[in-house]
Amino acid sequence: MDMQLDPAGDDLPLMANTSHILVKHYVLDLDVDFESQVIEGTIVLFLEDGDRFKKQNRSVEEACQSESNKGCKLGMPEPCHVPVTNAMTFSSEMEYNDCAICSKGEKDTSDKDGNHDNQEHAAGISSSKRCCDTGNHGSEEFLLVLDCCDLSVLKVEEVDVAAVPGMEKFTRSPELTVVSEELRNQIVRELVTLPANRWREQLDYYARCSQAAGCGELLFDTDTWSLQIRKTGAQTATDFPHAIRIWYKTKPEGRSVTWTSDQSGRPCVYTVGSPVNNRALFPCQEPPVAMSTWQATVRAAASFVVLMSGENSAKPTQLWEGCSSWYYYVTMPMPASTFTIAVGCWTEVKMEPCSSGDSATETPFSPPEADFRHVGVCSHMEYPCRFQNASATTQQIIPHRVFAPVCLTGACQETLLQLIPPCLSAAHSVLGTHPFSRLDVLIVPANFPSLGMASPHIMFLSQSILTGGSHLCGTRLCHEIAHAWFGLALGARDWTEEWLSEGFASHLEDVFWAAAQQLAPHEAREQQELRACLRWRRLQDEMQSSPTEMQVLRPNKDKTGHTSDSGASVIKHGLNPEKIFMQVHYLKGYFLLRFLAERLGDETYFSFLRKFVHAFHGQLILSQDFLQMLLENIPEEKRLELSVENIYQDWLESSGIPKPLQRERSAGAECGLARQVRAEVTKWIRVNRRPRRRKRREREAVFEKLLPDQLVLLLEHLLEQKTLSHRTLQSLQRTYHLQDQDAEVRHRWCELIVKHKFTKAYESVERFLQEDQESRRHSLKAFVPVAACKYFPKNFG
Repeated sequence: MDMQLDPAGDDLPLMANTSHILVKHYVLDLDVDFESQVIEGTIVLFLEDGDRFKKQNRSVEEACQSESNKGCKLGMPEPCHVPVTNAMTFSSEMEYNDCAICSKGEKDTSDKDGNHDNQEHAAGISSSKRCCDTGNHGSEEFLLVLDCCDLSVLKVEEVDVAAVPGMEKFTRSPELTVVSEELRNQIVRELVTLPANRWREQLDYYARCSQAAGCGELLFDTDTWSLQIRKTGAQTATDFPHAIRIWYKTKPEGRSVTWTSDQSGRPCVYTVGSPVNNRALFPCQEPPVAMSTWQATVRAAASFVVLMSGENSAKPTQLWEGCSSWYYYVTMPMPASTFTIAVGCWTEVKMEPCSSGDSATETPFSPPEADFRHVGVCSHMEYPCRFQNASATTQQIIPHRVFAPVCLTGACQETLLQLIPPCLSAAHSVLGTHPFSRLDVLIVPANFPSLGMASPHIMFLSQSILTGGSHLCGTRLCHEIAHAWFGLALGARDWTEEWLSEGFASHLEDVFWAAAQQLAPHEAREQQELRACLRWRRLQDEMQSSPTEMQVLRPNKDKTGHTSDSGASVIKHGLNPEKIFMQVHYLKGYFLLRFLAERLGDETYFSFLRKFVHAFHGQLILSQDFLQMLLENIPEEKRLELSVENIYQDWLESSGIPKPLQRERSAGAECGLARQVRAEVTKWIRVNRRPRRRKRREREAVFEKLLPDQLVLLLEHLLEQKTLSHRTLQSLQRTYHLQDQDAEVRHRWCELIVKHKFTKAYESVERFLQEDQESRRHSLKAFVPVAACKYFPKNFG
């Protein structure tokens, strides 16, 4: 039975038939045109049929259920070539079969955008019967299905890899003397399985093959969410061409990229990490199970800088006057959704020269190496792994560069550049080996809808973190650095389990930041308790304002990680616009990890975490992988009736606030920093109640100096007051210089301004709405649309 996908619905379909065929490598060759706001060129896909290692994967999946199985985790006889299972969820509310990919009701048969090479090709795969045959059964032609939307696909062709000089070394069968499909596919099979120590040679061959001539156009069609490709006569994935070239171009309205201007007014474009990920940037396999490597050549006007997820610090090559080319590559297989690109007139920000006496130390910490140096073979698919590189293991600070619009270089020098080394070193002191060899940090345009976004080798940060001191900049930097381990090096096999990345990053953010500041243990505890208090308040608000069905961290329960036979799946609420405002997976995930760390003790917990990282880096995980290994690696007396089932029930599979957390917060005493804030709140309430004319003998209130997080908590308490006089608000602003604080403080200040119609400070609200997109999006969502319309005639959108 055909399934009609609703393009306007809030579920995100993942159409790629990853169970049958996998992309192992992408080669992109692109031109960026700012006049037309289009990226166009070619992408070459090197494929491997998914059945090849199906039996091996099944046995590996069974063996990898427990970390104690040393044959899997620490001594596999040979590396896994394909991740264990598909990464995505099979929705019980929206089950469908393989016919979903090309139903008649959804298919777009027009060729106005060049999406069909001719009408015969479009008609050739229009029937649901043909579209259903995406596997290696039956007599119909095999169909390669890629995730794709908002793209104009112009042509698809097979690449003649056999014509590339030197490729004959990859033909092992002497009977294959005549160039044929079987010969070309054998060459690709040998190429994609070259050992890790031949990665340079492999990249070179990939590049040369991508430039080879085509040897026949392939039939293709597109619909709302996919690109479907077939070759006449190819009935199975094994028969299908293993190297194909796709000619395409993006659309200005495509949801994977944002065309805009930077803070200096210069044009730029960047990937947004939107719900559709990169399928509107290039045709790809979106499910994380399709882990691949890539290399890309990107051309743009010579005045632009191209930054990308890549292991090399690329430099421009001038092609002709006014045009430069940039080349990046990665050798660590990653999901296509992690690919990131940004093109703009960025300036590299460098540290100002300083005298030798003032130079900052490179290594502020000396972490105990024994804590994170483990023996044994990595259990991920084969690639040049830093965890097996002795020099990388002890590298506390990886090479890094900072890029920003020219108008923000001073702010970056003053704050950001100073913080990167201690934050990187702090992360290394906690988790050990940095998974990636280098880092680029880019200050993105003001309309970037987040405080930060981490990708392999590159990090986007909002301009909002650059003002008001180092605290917000440091904490956000630590959060994104944590994603190098949790979210990138260890990915979730099911996108509904976002807590496996965001919960870990939120918890580690506090730990890294305390280490970066070199706080004494009691100071670190106080700071972390205060941040827990703030997150507790946010979680309570979140539970009251969000739908109960979207408060569950593991909504698919025993179906988590399941997919259809082809590998296609649906992400429940993946396109729901309300979801981008939610922080449930950050907050509940954070409190679960905090709960576990407190029950086990920091030393036991973080020692385990380093073992877990070493065991699972380069792989995709589910909640049970983490929880089972955790419980297997802690002493019986520390488990205290903890079990995977109890954690599922209390924390991951229930809406609302977990019962253990409710008990903890109701029984726990406030930390000293929070008590200090309460005392200050009492003073301000007393000040607010005083008559305008005070008695002469009545003394002025003396207010304590507060940390940024304390100021946030203070303002949140004051927001609970029904009325605050303008005189009190003016005194607040003057006492704490609120207009100069970081974005987290200023957004609470703006709430107070609007709530109490404090017209003298409307300028602060105007500035906030224009410059602090992320804080405005998350924190002012309840009142800004009304307030902006009522008080400000301008459009601050």
